[in-house]
Amino acid sequence: MDAHLGASVTGNAASESMDYHALNALLNLYNEDGLIQFDKDREAANQFFLQHVNQNTVFFHDLEEKFDYLVNNHYYEQEVVDKYDFAFIKALFKRAYAVKFRFPTFLGAYKYYTSYTLQTFDGRRYLERYEDRVCMVALTLADGDTALAEHLVDEIMAGRFQPATPTFLNSGKKQRGEPVSCFLLRIEDNMESIGRAINSALQLSKRGGGVALLLSNLRESGAPIKKIENQSSGVIPVMKLLEDSFSYANQLGARQGAGAVYLHAHHPDIMKFLDTKRENADEKIRIKTLSLGVVIPDITFELAKRNDDMYLFSPYDVERVYGKPFADVPISEHYEEMVEDPRIRKSKINARQFFQTLAEIQFESGYPYIMFEDTVNKANPIAGRITHSNLCSEILQVSTASEFNPDLSYSHIGEDISCNLGSLNIAKAMDSPDFSKTIETAIRGLTAVSEQTSIDSVPSIKKGNDAAHAIGLGQMNLHGFFGREGIFYGSEEGLDFTNAYFAAVMFECIKASCQIAKERGVRFEGFEDSAYASGEFFDSFDPEDFAPKTDKVKQLFANSSIHTPSAEEWAALKQDVAEHGMFNRNLQAVPPTGSISYINNSTSSIHPIASRIEIRKEGKIGRVYYPAPYMTNDNLEYYQDAYEIGFEKIIDTYAVATKYVDQGLSLTLFFKDTATTRDINRAQIYAWRKGIKTIYYIRLRQTALEGTEVQGCVSCML
Repeated sequence: MDAHLGASVTGNAASESMDYHALNALLNLYNEDGLIQFDKDREAANQFFLQHVNQNTVFFHDLEEKFDYLVNNHYYEQEVVDKYDFAFIKALFKRAYAVKFRFPTFLGAYKYYTSYTLQTFDGRRYLERYEDRVCMVALTLADGDTALAEHLVDEIMAGRFQPATPTFLNSGKKQRGEPVSCFLLRIEDNMESIGRAINSALQLSKRGGGVALLLSNLRESGAPIKKIENQSSGVIPVMKLLEDSFSYANQLGARQGAGAVYLHAHHPDIMKFLDTKRENADEKIRIKTLSLGVVIPDITFELAKRNDDMYLFSPYDVERVYGKPFADVPISEHYEEMVEDPRIRKSKINARQFFQTLAEIQFESGYPYIMFEDTVNKANPIAGRITHSNLCSEILQVSTASEFNPDLSYSHIGEDISCNLGSLNIAKAMDSPDFSKTIETAIRGLTAVSEQTSIDSVPSIKKGNDAAHAIGLGQMNLHGFFGREGIFYGSEEGLDFTNAYFAAVMFECIKASCQIAKERGVRFEGFEDSAYASGEFFDSFDPEDFAPKTDKVKQLFANSSIHTPSAEEWAALKQDVAEHGMFNRNLQAVPPTGSISYINNSTSSIHPIASRIEIRKEGKIGRVYYPAPYMTNDNLEYYQDAYEIGFEKIIDTYAVATKYVDQGLSLTLFFKDTATTRDINRAQIYAWRKGIKTIYYIRLRQTALEGTEVQGCVSCML
């Protein structure tokens, strides 16, 4: 039995006259038969509506009265409503309400009403039900396309597709932020770029979610400025400025500003960078709220394997020698010549000591995130270089540098990155009557997010978004699906399903993007130079590898509308893409879904559950309990938690999925409280060898008293 489950209670009398919070808490107590009381959580959800929601919801006589009030009082965006006949809007709402949706868990209902639904400006009363929010999202994204609006309502109401938090929260509202999840910015080695980056971070944080910034190009502490030695302050002061910026700007108080910074492992400030997260760090350098990420090339692992020193290279000198910023130079490829080049200043540290320090910091703080630079770029089908990731380590896109005039205006606008996210519920997607239509609807919905986002205050973000139409279709509820179907996470059947499912998703995503390009006669910028255009991307796969191999998974696919592409279908798609192109430069990214998992009744992302009954701290209400989806008292054996499953099986599962995801997957690794830094190093090496692209957080099991609540990424734990 799980440690967090307490003593038993006798009979049903204990739940009589209880409020919803007390009923939810009974999930943490076994009944007299030693069983988990799942029914009490469902009662809690019902009582939440009876005792709280219904009493605090503004009543309207009909939909027309409701829309008149919400539009005239500046709650809904008039432009969204004007794109449709009101008769259609009324029919769409009727379509949503016909589903007779009910939240299956208390936390799902509580999360929706505290974090998503439209409230009066004083925050005291609710103006929307779940169905209303879904319809406004569909109307906004469909942009006048009635068929797409209907498809979006069908997919979201059925729980098959769930837009990310910024999209689900903001769509259709007059007072809103952007529907984008997060952003990635480059900083170049000059004061103009640093100043622009800080301003951009403020602007983006005000409008949306998290912002990740690349620090690798900045010259190190003590480097010369205008040939005067020991003048540069390095990356730490820039980190301090950014941290203050994010604490100041947030999205109308609805989402806190959040930032991350990435630094290359061979940057001379790397050890100082890591030290900012030590528990005992001096306050002058300590970074409290900014997330840290490290970019590690293959050569670093090879040096550690040989127990050699690793050289750290001055970005200022590297840029002068190679004619491009440090982050755009593949270090593994040029490492030896850089070591021998007298024009490049360098220092050295022991490679194994670097990894030991990395593990120590992760042990203490969960940071830094890791991006395996060469793995990422070898898998990248787009021309150009991927230099860093985002706040949740799943966005991997090409960016280019901007150049500035002395007055801070652009002399050349580069391309920075927007994350337009939403996720499929794997269990519900497997139940879809038309899996291909489910994927196409999701792709069209996410494409609308990218097209409806225009951030003029950060021209490089706007340019990158307009050029790429990049989106990130994610996945969640893998472990919930496994539990429902009697499959152990990380087993042969589990890996077989993961392989076949993600192969099918990849096929349908590319097919949908190609169809949009065909309809519009528009391809993403740079398509001609991509591995999609040349056919190399398609040739890198053997269609025989797509199909399920185990009997159980074969049966699951036979009973669904999903199928893996045959060799003929794969070849036909290759030909279609060569002829018509693709509209979206990037298609998939698997984020660490949080809040949307709860309202969608899913396990988070594709990692295992952290606990059978998850404990969260939710604002004023305090502790709230969330049961793993599809878990019953009869199938508990399939719900081993991530700490028991171990990092190998988690990495194995992610490695299988990674092959079919053009961007990244937010991979959290879980360790028991007996773990050592050596165990973390082993996991890092295992992940690198298995072809993992990024590692997100490191989580150590907390005591039973502390529960399993985690704060996580505020931008992509959606």
